Amino acid sequence: MIHPRISGLFLIGFITLSVQCFGQVSEQDSSEIIQEEEDYSIYDNVEFSAEGVKRFCSPKIEGLSPAKLISFGYDYQFGYQISADTLNTMQSSTAFNLAPQDAQLLRSHGMRMGFNIPVISQTNLVWQLGANYWEQRYDFKDPGSLQNPLLKSLSDHGLRTAGISTTVFKPLDEKNFILFQGSADYSGNYSLKSMMPLTYLKYSAALIYGKRPTELKQWGVGLARTYRVGEINYIPIVLFNWTDHANKWGTEILFPARAHVRRTINSRNMLFAGYELEGQSYRMWNSSSVDGYDMRNDELEIRRGEIRLRMVYEFAVKDFVWMSIQAGYRINYRFDMDRLIGGQENYRAFGLIDDTPPYVMLNRLTNPLYLNISLNLVSP
Repeated sequence: MIHPRISGLFLIGFITLSVQCFGQVSEQDSSEIIQEEEDYSIYDNVEFSAEGVKRFCSPKIEGLSPAKLISFGYDYQFGYQISADTLNTMQSSTAFNLAPQDAQLLRSHGMRMGFNIPVISQTNLVWQLGANYWEQRYDFKDPGSLQNPLLKSLSDHGLRTAGISTTVFKPLDEKNFILFQGSADYSGNYSLKSMMPLTYLKYSAALIYGKRPTELKQWGVGLARTYRVGEINYIPIVLFNWTDHANKWGTEILFPARAHVRRTINSRNMLFAGYELEGQSYRMWNSSSVDGYDMRNDELEIRRGEIRLRMVYEFAVKDFVWMSIQAGYRINYRFDMDRLIGGQENYRAFGLIDDTPPYVMLNRLTNPLYLNISLNLVSP
């Protein structure tokens, strides 16, 4: 049975879909999607139409890894060090202990769930809806010694994101297509008893024009609005999926979000090597008791972004039930605190804009090994 907290989070996600997503589609955390970022090769039900009728290209090429319809997983990062900076607050700092502090984490970990529902699967249109929930809990070596408000909040509340997504594949003819993906993510240190307003949703989106010249190759170029490295950015993206003629080697790439080389042992066993960017912007909604200081009054958000270098092994357990095991090295890209100005985010374009306000906290994390395991129901 799904925990009531998780059920409440998914209810928020699906309500958001009906109220906002179709009027303003963003993805994918993702996570973090972009909670999770979408796998753009997941649709395999489009077929060539009958002779004499206009034909359309398929959204998938031969040899790609199977699409995950339902996924239940667990993510675990081994111990590492975190150095939290002094918090530059708009409130009177004389009464608060907001000094920098170093702390040792024994681990950070949490469950990850994802659902993808095909809505339309026709020769001239494929449409899918999805939902996800990710959490990250922080276990400190000595939680009673924490005085910095960021560290105290991470220990007490952790971070979590619940999101919804929509993906549309529109073939134009036998070789050309347009791909759109959008997501809305509800990310912060909230709890079921203390939920944030829906105005704190983060929207991501990507639009790609692509070609499928053969059944073994697919490529495309486009533009994305993303939180993959923690803060909002608008970046060009490149899609490149390829399989060799022997169906032994291939690539699954959506640069810069992720890139993998695939080694197909057989149709039920696959190995991958590559990287993925993961991140999101988290609203600091719940405050922990640190000399009476309330983080909520400062409109603070954590810009979390990381690079995951990894090896992945995916294999069939039985029929359409697959398991995915990944191990790798998590490299911290950003874990800084930012303040919204008048409720608006600061756009820095990867730090290239000099006139934006500085971060209110510049934090450092060392880089640990990590493991991720998931059980998945895949498409036929």
